[in-house]
Amino acid sequence: MRIGLVTDGGYPYANGESGPWCDRLVRGLHDHEFDVYALSRSARQERSGLVDPPPQVRRVHTAPLWAPVDDKGAYGRRERRRFAEHLGRLALAVCDERAGTDEGAGTDEGAGTDEGAGTDEGAGTFASGLYGLAELAREHGGLHAALRSETALRVLESACRAPGARRSVRGAAVADLLAFAHELERALRPLCLDWYDTEEGGLGSVDVCHATSAGPAALPGLLAKRFFGVPLLVTEYGVRLRAHYLATDAGREGPSRAPLRALLAAFHGSLAAEVYRAASLVTPGNAHARRWQERCGADRAKLRTVHPGMEAERFIEVGEGDDTGDRDTLVWVGAIEPAKDLVTLLHAFAQIRKERPRTRMRIVGAPSTTGDGPAYLAHCRALAAQLFPDEAAGAYAVGENPVSFEEAGGPESPELADAYAGAGIVVLSSAVEGFPVSLVEAMFCGRATVSTDVGAVVEVIGGTGLVVPAHNPKALADACLGLLGDDGRRRRLGAAAHSRALELFTIRQNVAAFRAAYLEIVSHTPVQRVAQAVGAGGAPLPFAAAAEVHVPVRWAARAEEALASVSAQAPASAREAVCAGAAAGAGGRDV
Repeated sequence: MRIGLVTDGGYPYANGESGPWCDRLVRGLHDHEFDVYALSRSARQERSGLVDPPPQVRRVHTAPLWAPVDDKGAYGRRERRRFAEHLGRLALAVCDERAGTDEGAGTDEGAGTDEGAGTDEGAGTFASGLYGLAELAREHGGLHAALRSETALRVLESACRAPGARRSVRGAAVADLLAFAHELERALRPLCLDWYDTEEGGLGSVDVCHATSAGPAALPGLLAKRFFGVPLLVTEYGVRLRAHYLATDAGREGPSRAPLRALLAAFHGSLAAEVYRAASLVTPGNAHARRWQERCGADRAKLRTVHPGMEAERFIEVGEGDDTGDRDTLVWVGAIEPAKDLVTLLHAFAQIRKERPRTRMRIVGAPSTTGDGPAYLAHCRALAAQLFPDEAAGAYAVGENPVSFEEAGGPESPELADAYAGAGIVVLSSAVEGFPVSLVEAMFCGRATVSTDVGAVVEVIGGTGLVVPAHNPKALADACLGLLGDDGRRRRLGAAAHSRALELFTIRQNVAAFRAAYLEIVSHTPVQRVAQAVGAGGAPLPFAAAAEVHVPVRWAARAEEALASVSAQAPASAREAVCAGAAAGAGGRDV
């Protein structure tokens, strides 16, 4: 089948955050064809270039969400009135105290046609305003300029002051409204793209649209379903709405920004709810993401958990060996940032050293490239020096600090697999975590783990490791000491973790799950994109288009190769039979 893969800041850009799993998916499903529609987030990302796609990727379409846009559109009086009406509906839904709970928002009436956008029963809701703006952009363009106009500012201000508006937005100042209009224009840019048609390469011609988040990346999928009836699949390994909340709380502090935070949160929440409602299937990467999606309105019947597949060969080799590592060595692996809570880890290790003075701690990773990563690394180094001054004498002298900070891929730890191989226990101390990649890698390596109960940790571990509360150095230390003193238990937990990782977290299971999801969606979706052929007098012409008209070109080429092979090797009677069957299947055309 033909898949339209829509990404936001990810594949096929070389430094895209969703690049690895998308690349593995595309390469694993070599019997399908993919059209990639990529939204970029920065000039730096675009300069990094694109990865070399496999043959099954037919086309790559790109569009920026970061660059200033001037479509030079100017609406007439009628278009301005339509724009104000549709934006007003969207803004009222965002500002409403009951935002995201309106019944009838964005019903499916009118889906698959060009008429009816923004006119369904849920008029006045977020969905009807969104689709109304999309229809206006398709017909006249000019949406970029309109969203930055004085008309847009007045509409937003009116919505914030309307009866029933939430208290947090009533005090929005002009600066807040201008900032919100700017963010709104950036988020709605996919409505203005030229990706929507039924010609070859357009989203209207694909069998399934697969979006990699419920944010702006899902907007093309929403429109493809709305106007052409293309089913939508949404995959989230990190819930975009949760990431938005965390980034907003970290980046915009102070009461003067509260109205802007409230407007942005309500908009992204309403957008996510509409995406989940419209999607045929939603595939969260773990139970933690699934709970977020359910709270945002996702129907449980549409949810299918698909764990991310990981490159496992180099780690599996470690897990299949007999060596269980150095029992006196604890290893932590990850990006060094405040969310990882290395302070708790260091204090826990101080307690461990009191009971087992020979124990060492290896912290393998690098500071996060954004935020407080470098400063946090410096703070952790200073804390380690304070807690563990260099020992030059004593019965258990090691001559250096028992805590080492090593850069992943550096001279001290050239390969992560080597770091896990030398571990007696792998530790995770995070205060905030999504999907714990380092734990899965440790499980592939057959290592026992001690982790904090955050994010998807319990779901990943599944009883094959020890889990303790976050921010609790004593509990973390006690769990580690229990395993350090029991080699048999460490071996049993490591072997169980290895088996669980092989069952749930390989690329093979990930690709198989998406293959099944595509088939499930297509099996419940009627074909709507083949127009009925008519004769000169307007009478319908049944069977004018053969069924194989929409078979991907690569498959047709394979059929021709097979036919040529049969013609070269089979006797004349067999060749005649094959040709007759092929001609019948092609509706009597010459083969």
